[in-house]
Amino acid sequence: MAGNHWETVYRRNREDEVSWFQSVPETSLRMIEALDLEPDARIIDIGGGTSRLADGLLKAGYRDVTVLDITAQALQQSQDRLGERAGLVEWITADVATFQPDTTWDVWHDRAVFHFLTTEEARAGYRRTLGRTLRPGGHVIIATFGPRGPEKCSGLPVMRYDPESLVATLGADFTLRHTELEQHTTPAGHQQEFLYCWLQRKDRGE
Repeated sequence: MAGNHWETVYRRNREDEVSWFQSVPETSLRMIEALDLEPDARIIDIGGGTSRLADGLLKAGYRDVTVLDITAQALQQSQDRLGERAGLVEWITADVATFQPDTTWDVWHDRAVFHFLTTEEARAGYRRTLGRTLRPGGHVIIATFGPRGPEKCSGLPVMRYDPESLVATLGADFTLRHTELEQHTTPAGHQQEFLYCWLQRKDRGE
């Protein structure tokens, strides 16, 4: 059902018409750059859809970028935008809650998915995938709607978080390293409060 919803959203709207559009995802790129990663660090963007994060990561010199989204329509739009550079990115159409990768990543980025998970079952599936996907010591950069964010987005109910509730929801396997709030201006001119958190997965010895 959720996949059908998002397929419809991306069929009916241009990339720059959806409320979450960013011409440049400055906060995400800055937080990833602050990790001081090697160029071959493995980075996955969860719910990346038509986000321009992949564009920015390629421009910054990262060579192992993956974008996962539940809708192939959104991924195709990104591939069309990137043109020949699309071949430098791995594209995965999957529901993150049931995704079963056979590899791990160094960085998990999500600005699109977690706040739409309004049931504990969905959040548990997300946590299971995160646990399988992120290497010990790896980094999570996650942005959700903040305490004063909207209660609905794209016609769907959403969750709002502060740093404490987000950490509690993700579990004791993660240590909060940094957090900040961002006022995002939608294409329609509305303000939405986003909470950005950088967390690090504990090494197995911790």
